[in-house]
Amino acid sequence: MKPRLVALLAVLLIASAPGAPAEVASAAERPSSSPTAKLPSLRAPALKVDVLARGLDHPWEVQQLPSGQLLLTQRERRALTIVDTARKRRYDLSFPNSSIWVSGETGLLGLAIDPAFSSNRRIYTCSGWQAGGRRDVRVVAWTLDPTLRRASLTRALVTGLPVSTGRHGGCRLLIAKSGALMVGTGDAAIGTNPRNLDSLGGKVLRVDRMTGRPLKGNPHFSGTGNRRLVFTYGHRNVQGLAMRPDGSILSVEHGSDRDDEVNLIRAGRDFGWNPVPGYNESVPMTDQRLPGRQFEAVWRSGSPTIAPSGADIVRGAAWGSLRGTLAVGVLKGKRVMFLTIGSTGGLRAVTVPAALTRYGRIRDVTATSRGTLLLTTDNGDGRDVLLRVRPAS
Repeated sequence: MKPRLVALLAVLLIASAPGAPAEVASAAERPSSSPTAKLPSLRAPALKVDVLARGLDHPWEVQQLPSGQLLLTQRERRALTIVDTARKRRYDLSFPNSSIWVSGETGLLGLAIDPAFSSNRRIYTCSGWQAGGRRDVRVVAWTLDPTLRRASLTRALVTGLPVSTGRHGGCRLLIAKSGALMVGTGDAAIGTNPRNLDSLGGKVLRVDRMTGRPLKGNPHFSGTGNRRLVFTYGHRNVQGLAMRPDGSILSVEHGSDRDDEVNLIRAGRDFGWNPVPGYNESVPMTDQRLPGRQFEAVWRSGSPTIAPSGADIVRGAAWGSLRGTLAVGVLKGKRVMFLTIGSTGGLRAVTVPAALTRYGRIRDVTATSRGTLLLTTDNGDGRDVLLRVRPAS
């Protein structure tokens, strides 16, 4: 039998099998998941790096307001901080932070600015939370006053993200082209969470950013309970979300002792983390022994891990061959890496500019509309900085 016919029959058999996923990718569409040592590195432009703020402590995410000021979260200080680069000053906003719970990897984490901020003044945070003796991780909407001095709690959008000791409390926010709010979550180091559709841990969620309600198009929208919010599952600890110009979304995820991952997010995908019984971290990050289909990573670190974190898509012609790449902050590996990823997920190149290996642990990368990158370091003890990176020419 001809090879092409054999492949076609195999696809038909998989698609017709009981419980088979609706999405079946061809061999050409399957992302490469081989370690990156053999991949080429593109030539990076000469870079200019400016320090915009010093004396920060574990800043987790930075975003630019329409007026140009920079808003960032500091995990353990539970502070929303404004950096005004025009006036060269920094200050913390007044906001009710007494309910924010800090423990280990959990505190004031992800941040998003509403696309209509100029009219509605809304921002979104994800953080640990404690109230009435109970703790969770939750997504909260806030309203900033016109002076950028005070943030008022508008409403809690998503509550009940699981917690344990504070481990694997990562929570990253992204507002998609459609206006949906995407929420990447950690599994709280509880082995059953990633594949349990009724748990919000170890997932990417998709909700209405105004109400927190599930959105049509979610794989389990017609179901009941928490699963209505779930977009993808089988994650360990989501640290970054980035949207490409075509609207597709990439997630960045911490591995165990091997295989940090970058994944291409599509509705209903299972990314295969299932550390049971107990919390068995010897299992593969993408465990192909599980029922159904598990989707391999676009990029994986192999062993040892390097702890990638926040990420964004590089904009602007001045970046040359790095334009359109995924820029990823790296904590343990202390660098920024630029991944060249094809439209269907194939990994083509990995580039690490030497100029961005001198600042220690990098927590977040945010691209601005002007073609610069904003980086936050995560070295602790008040030694952290906010950096602006741009091509020197």
